[in-house]
Amino acid sequence: MALLLRVHVSPKLIRKIQLSTVPESVKQLQDELQAKLGLEGDFAIQYEDPDFGNALCNLMDINELPAGRAVLHLIWEENASASPPQTPSDHSAISSIDTASVSSASSFSPSSSTHTVTGPKLRTRVKQSCSHMRSTSQWPNPFPIPIFSYDVELKLRKGNEVYEKAGANLSVTRAIKMEILDKLAQEMFAIKAYPDKNEITSVAQELVSKHPCLKEPGNGTGYDGWATSIKFKLGNYRSKLSQAGCSEVAVNRKRRGEEDDSGSNRFSLKKPKRGEVNFIPDAPENYNDESLENERCILEDEMKKRDKNMALITQKMDITFSLRRKEVVEMQPLVKEMQLRWPALFLKEQICAEFSRITTKDLMGTFMTALDTYSLRLIKLYRVRKAAFRNDMDFLLQKFDEQVSNIVQHRRTISLEGLPIFVRDDETKLFLTCLDTDPVERVTRGVTAGILTVLEDYMGPNSQSTVINTAIVLEEDIILDDLPDLPTAFAYLFGLLYGLNMEFPKELKYTFEACSTSEFEAPEDI
Repeated sequence: MALLLRVHVSPKLIRKIQLSTVPESVKQLQDELQAKLGLEGDFAIQYEDPDFGNALCNLMDINELPAGRAVLHLIWEENASASPPQTPSDHSAISSIDTASVSSASSFSPSSSTHTVTGPKLRTRVKQSCSHMRSTSQWPNPFPIPIFSYDVELKLRKGNEVYEKAGANLSVTRAIKMEILDKLAQEMFAIKAYPDKNEITSVAQELVSKHPCLKEPGNGTGYDGWATSIKFKLGNYRSKLSQAGCSEVAVNRKRRGEEDDSGSNRFSLKKPKRGEVNFIPDAPENYNDESLENERCILEDEMKKRDKNMALITQKMDITFSLRRKEVVEMQPLVKEMQLRWPALFLKEQICAEFSRITTKDLMGTFMTALDTYSLRLIKLYRVRKAAFRNDMDFLLQKFDEQVSNIVQHRRTISLEGLPIFVRDDETKLFLTCLDTDPVERVTRGVTAGILTVLEDYMGPNSQSTVINTAIVLEEDIILDDLPDLPTAFAYLFGLLYGLNMEFPKELKYTFEACSTSEFEAPEDI
């Protein structure tokens, strides 16, 4: 009886062959395939089983083959002496299928100089291959998106078909995203160890161009999130290579001010702020960068839900603390990038929780207690020294004297508003004001860190300004709004500067340093 076979030799090489008779054994089938397809090297055979929805199964008995026709997948051994024939442009890996991989079968990539092995073997191979890795200015345009594993390619193909028909995006699982990012990082590093922002963006753009089902809904370009993920994945990949003994990466990390293998040289890294107990903490027990990235993906998915599980968010934020701190300290990403990658960090509860993780102190409790402790003495200082300052201090004190209710709240506000004036900082860079009819972009332009107070445009005769919104501005963008008052906004801003490891703005350096030390006291003779 004849047998018609569709043989997947590699992702880019699929052949159809017909055998006049069914082989008597699996070994005989292997010999037939080698003879007809001109193959060399050892391989295992998997077949699509119609009894299980065409899922892949290892072929252990020739009688397991479907009668008449069958679809076969060849899984090449890692120690194969020769690879299957393929096109010169094929830089993809032939990966074993998770559902039925044999113990000796693993991915085989003719373009990659490392294999997915651990321990001394990985270190040895990386050392041997690093001499071939280079940083070049010749970045390909367009960037060649590699072929991913068989199951991911199958899902992407179906996703692209659905996108073309209905415009629906593919629901990207953690496994799919990790596979895509891992393969892209390897291909990018083989060309250039440290691609710039435009080159990383070109990879993300080409990815969604080839697979439109991966476009991000609600995103102007559709690939900004992918670009951010690629950037961090490439950084993690370089870190792994450096730890495995790649001298080229270690040298470049030193030149760029990144942490070396021993963690002793940080060069251009920002120093810890006052009270930072956990500057770069160790990963939790039984976790590594890859497993923490999986936890981060769960956290990111939860933040997209309408009804968020706050207990789960707090748990995942606690677990991923070391990964997050490593990113903000070593990579120093923009605030926008952190919003895309760690959206939970900008929740009010998590700003306080992150401050506690870093300093082991309660943000709101400590800040408000200290403010109440020093506010009276600060205002007294302002009155004694007001002649040494411009009219702004006199105006603040006069406004405070006019208050007849909620004195404690006004005392907190005035003490904070007068602090940058007292320490000779530029208070106009910290406390911003606009009307609700004004364009916000004009007010926030050039602001590194500040608090924006939005006032109602129309005011009746003899009426005071009505505050309708208080917001936090970081890197020219509103990060958090609808805050109850200025002291609360200041506390959250203070916590964000710690959580994002941002340097205090130069024009406000003494204001924030005064708030960050418990030694700030009024002179005894006042």
